[in-house]
Amino acid sequence: MTNVRHSLIVGVLAVGFGFAGICVAAGQRGIGADAAGAAIIAEDPAFASQRLTLTNLPTAAATPEALFNGSDLTGWDVWLGPEDSARAFADPSPSPIGLNKDTNGVFRVVTEDGGPAIRTAGTPNGALITKNEYGNYHLRLQFKWGAPRSGRGGGARNSGVLYHSHGAYGAFLNSWMQSMEFQLQEHSQGMLIPVGSTAGRKGIPDADWRLGATVAVGKDSSLPYPMRRFMVGGRKVAIAFPAYNVQPAIDAEKPAGEWNTIELSTFLDRSIHVVNGVPVLEAEALTTSESKGMPTRPLTRGRIQLESEGAEAFFRNITIEPINQLPHIEVQ
Repeated sequence: MTNVRHSLIVGVLAVGFGFAGICVAAGQRGIGADAAGAAIIAEDPAFASQRLTLTNLPTAAATPEALFNGSDLTGWDVWLGPEDSARAFADPSPSPIGLNKDTNGVFRVVTEDGGPAIRTAGTPNGALITKNEYGNYHLRLQFKWGAPRSGRGGGARNSGVLYHSHGAYGAFLNSWMQSMEFQLQEHSQGMLIPVGSTAGRKGIPDADWRLGATVAVGKDSSLPYPMRRFMVGGRKVAIAFPAYNVQPAIDAEKPAGEWNTIELSTFLDRSIHVVNGVPVLEAEALTTSESKGMPTRPLTRGRIQLESEGAEAFFRNITIEPINQLPHIEVQ
């Protein structure tokens, strides 16, 4: 199989499973399974389970701001990708639905469990995007899954919070801005994925992975490649394709149908992911560039995207507040 053909097939499979599914699909279909991929993770220490807690919590610099007013989507834009996301790498590539053309209510305000929430239908791919940019903040929201059905392609249900979003709408798979993703995939809430650009590319392996991050990791052989979980004291590695994701330290997700509290703290070029009060990942040296191979710059701010990607989900109680430092993650 030629490299181009392999890229096309993996790309289509990835879109069918949802973006987070590329991590699993890639691991199962050979990406990273060659000698070069093995060399990337060869020095990763074995993962050891840790009980983590947050200390040195920052003092809020101002009263939290509500990003969702409980009535409508004021303060947000909607970007929707192609109607058929499975054809993202078709030639020619299908056009996205575009900006603020959500005539079918992919994102809409509903009453859920007696209060207002934002529902995402999950299809087509797309995002609800803050009009404003933010940096040095603590974001807090509640999230839960909708209808009890499996994710697209039979995989795990998937959504996400994409932060420090910048650049063109729909840069990745015609659906999302380039950004850092706080993944909300089932049983992987808090996974980190740098989201780059696929414009003009033939598939996922050919994508322009122009964003970077450094994370301390351990090797968990129960996971698909790159078999990496966040681990305090682990090997600090630069996240780059094909080893382009890091799983959370622990599965802190509540049972399906219950609300999860998601917290994201960012300060300068660092971030911490927290799920239901449990810190599950810390990243540092967040970077971006104009394109792969070009000089990088620190990534410290951007817009926030709430993701539509293959599963019905709900968001509520979305607040943000400025902070003047990042908390510490310690092992109890």
